[in-house]
Amino acid sequence: MTTHVEVEIADQPACWRRAAELAAGPVAGLPEQGERVAVVGCGTSFFIAQAYASLRESAGHGETDAFAASQMPTGRPYDRLLALSRSGTTTEVLDLLDRVRGTMATAAVTADPDTPVMTAADDVVVLDFADETSVVQTRFATTALSLFRAHLGEDLSPAIADAERAVHEPLPAGVTERTQFTFLGEGWTVGLADEAALKMREASLSWTESYPAKEYRHGPIAITDERSAVWMFGPAPEGLAAQVADTGGLWIQQDLDPAASLIAVQRLAVALGTSRGLDPDAPRHLTRSVILRPASV
Repeated sequence: MTTHVEVEIADQPACWRRAAELAAGPVAGLPEQGERVAVVGCGTSFFIAQAYASLRESAGHGETDAFAASQMPTGRPYDRLLALSRSGTTTEVLDLLDRVRGTMATAAVTADPDTPVMTAADDVVVLDFADETSVVQTRFATTALSLFRAHLGEDLSPAIADAERAVHEPLPAGVTERTQFTFLGEGWTVGLADEAALKMREASLSWTESYPAKEYRHGPIAITDERSAVWMFGPAPEGLAAQVADTGGLWIQQDLDPAASLIAVQRLAVALGTSRGLDPDAPRHLTRSVILRPASV
């Protein structure tokens, strides 16, 4: 039986096209050129925030910081807070939006228009076409990232074409036989590496880690052996592939847009989880949204 998450993974190229179309017009709430911006989220949304912050700042659009919603420092002078929340109900996000109300412009990107985030932020972008039934986030996260990339002026056509490949092409040879997975990135793809590791934990309970690629040789490579797969998002530091091969680890570096390569990791996580008798739609101990009770309850 096909799971919800498998359907949602396969739908990503279509969602990315719709996001690019949306970004072609004015999108109220998305940061303007030159604004100093804080981008926040929880879990997957935090990792997408990391990727966007790096992309926006490196593209010269303005200083951009990413925080887990529960960890954003108070008192910093930002022009705008941009919050990501698929469900629109995440407690930490709503609390932060309430805390900064009146001190800066606020905006949110969500999948559900019938949730508290609609009134918690000044502006809301609703990606309801990318909403998900599965607890495990896939298409909402990458669609939000696609919206941001297109809004920064990037032509997403090559990335969408690569996403079509990633949905259908076989997984890298030998990867399903490995039991330890390390994901590496540079710049904006560090967030994708973190998200890839999270997907593997959630859907398959795999032993996974993630690092900036140049940090990998500063200790983490010590765990790599013939049980390991090391997956690089984007260009790799010189000599790293050979060093991984020397450990017995399986080096993976796909000829795909990094966000499209993340689709392959999503598929791997589901495949391994299913092979282990897990339900990828309902990972253990997790819910679609984290809603915290008041301390007095």
